[in-house]
Amino acid sequence: MTSILITEDDETIRTALAVILKDNGLYPVTASCCEQALQLFDECDLCLLDLMLSDGSGLDVLKQIRRTSNMPVIIISCMDDNSDIARGLDMGADDYVTKPFSGQVLISRINALLRRSGSFSAEMPDGLTATEQRLYGYFTLNKGRTLTRDQLLAHMWDNKGKFVSDNTLSVAVNRIRGKLSGRGRIVTVKGVGYKWEDL
Repeated sequence: MTSILITEDDETIRTALAVILKDNGLYPVTASCCEQALQLFDECDLCLLDLMLSDGSGLDVLKQIRRTSNMPVIIISCMDDNSDIARGLDMGADDYVTKPFSGQVLISRINALLRRSGSFSAEMPDGLTATEQRLYGYFTLNKGRTLTRDQLLAHMWDNKGKFVSDNTLSVAVNRIRGKLSGRGRIVTVKGVGYKWEDL
């Protein structure tokens, strides 16, 4: 599963980001300070980086990351002055998102960077609904791994607590299958769930 490092000293924001990532098939790894981030970044595929941390500046973390790694880095900060944004990008950040931000937009930016870095397994097929996109992304980020029906239903459960039936899952999987156009396949694992296989 694609792992995303969240470097943020505000626990509320850190938790909210982790939920957004999990809801979109990504695995959150959290760090509350510079020291933790520098210990964890080489295990992850992308970093979400706050600038103001309890033990220093996120820019110092970015500088250290860039000495050894080309992993995508998105700065997430309440500092929205153009000079701050330019400085972050000039120091090697791939994107800059100002707080408050849209979770949907953030996920789109993460996926765009993962695709460019080769960490995202596939482009979305055309014609997928929002629910189908969530499932497709979850399948492709977990390719080769059997996902249980309970796991998939939990992933489809939206943030408003809307009930998703077992039949809804079956229908969504069949509709995705009809739109894949040779991008891969969703294999039924009898009595368990499904798994994604590349062709």
